[in-house]
Amino acid sequence: MRRPTPEGMGHNTDKRTIIMSDVITEAVTQLNAKLAGGFVGRAKFVLTAEGSIMMDADGARAGDDDAEVTLTATAETFQAIMEGEQNPTAAFMSGQLTVDGDMGTAMKLASVLA
Repeated sequence: MRRPTPEGMGHNTDKRTIIMSDVITEAVTQLNAKLAGGFVGRAKFVLTAEGSIMMDADGARAGDDDAEVTLTATAETFQAIMEGEQNPTAAFMSGQLTVDGDMGTAMKLASVLA
């Protein structure tokens, strides 16, 4: 027996997709302003429950490719780092930011974001 689908369920899913895209789009814009001309290396920033952003010599873009280092944080922590309210190293030390991969590349990225 099939269960009825709640009305509007597809609409809510579509709306959620648009919201996630807006978060990632804004993050890409902020990163490109900070990177100004690209980043030496290949890094990925995963925003928990939102998506991921790639950073390399071409700048920042939405994507989920292989990287030398992957940084993971909530959208709120990412925003605090971008606005200068949270130091990336302090976020790492407190567990708000996780790093997987090459720490040298992570440190280069932290200096660009700070």
